[in-house]
Amino acid sequence: MAPDVNRSFSTGSAVSVAGPTRHVSVLLRQAIDYVAPRDGGVYIDGTFGAGGYAAAILGAADARVIGIDRDANAIAGGRALVEASGGRLILVEGRFAALDAIASGLRIAAADGVVLDLGVSSMQLDTPERGFSFRHDGPLDMRMGRDGPSAADILAVASERDLADIIFNLGEERHSRAVARAIVAARRQGPIVTTGALADIVGRVVHGRPGDIHPATRTFQALRLFVNDELHELEGGLAAAERVLKPGGRLVVVSFHSLEDRIVKTFLATRSRPSGGSRHLPEKTPQARARSAKLRAAERTDAPARTAAGVPAPPRMRGSAGRGVPSLATILQGNR
Repeated sequence: MAPDVNRSFSTGSAVSVAGPTRHVSVLLRQAIDYVAPRDGGVYIDGTFGAGGYAAAILGAADARVIGIDRDANAIAGGRALVEASGGRLILVEGRFAALDAIASGLRIAAADGVVLDLGVSSMQLDTPERGFSFRHDGPLDMRMGRDGPSAADILAVASERDLADIIFNLGEERHSRAVARAIVAARRQGPIVTTGALADIVGRVVHGRPGDIHPATRTFQALRLFVNDELHELEGGLAAAERVLKPGGRLVVVSFHSLEDRIVKTFLATRSRPSGGSRHLPEKTPQARARSAKLRAAERTDAPARTAAGVPAPPRMRGSAGRGVPSLATILQGNR
């Protein structure tokens, strides 16, 4: 995703979009280099956001792009780019785990490239009413889409043990038990419904040193990943990309923390393993260019895609009691 500031391209395949700076795409140039857009190609930007990757692909070649985002605000914000694209950009509100089905619904049988820029965007972080950030007080929502329970809903019903497992596994917070106890104690006094309230609760039990990340960072990350089911979404998106990419097509994934990168690395390593039949050429991992950012890229071979049952799951995460992350259904059923 990139800033929409006086971005101009040459005529022919040109796209010109002007607007306020919104979100700067990390590793944009490197990602586009690996995708290598070509005239007549079809590319899928599975995390459209502010449209930076889509705009760069459209500007690099006379190609078509399918932009997918589960955030309705991102889709609405991309209308100017759609109009400027001369029919070469189609936006779809949806999940990138279904990107192959979305392409099929648009009568596109195969794609030349898929780009996934994981995580939350600065537009979401900087909009207090979305509830993603502790920097601005707002409702504790964190939903990227418009469905499902919010973070406040999860905090209201999850048991202390489940909260500790979510925060430990998805936030890699070593003080997860203390944070979970503090949340449960606080909600006895009243619902936890704002980002500021949650940040204060976490700050009472997690104490950082000067220069450290904010004490609530890991807890907020854990809740966001859980609310949006992001890791399972990533597994599904990688498998969908394998199914939709034509031989020679490129997959590029930019991730921002170890849990995401582990899933991508495992997937590509499994698909590249000679004993299992090569699915991709060996992955390429350029040097990180921003805090925690890592880009992995691979090229599709002509071997058939594996079935959904063959998708490698990420290494199982364990809580302090040896348990994994609880399911959303289990939490909504009440305490265990």
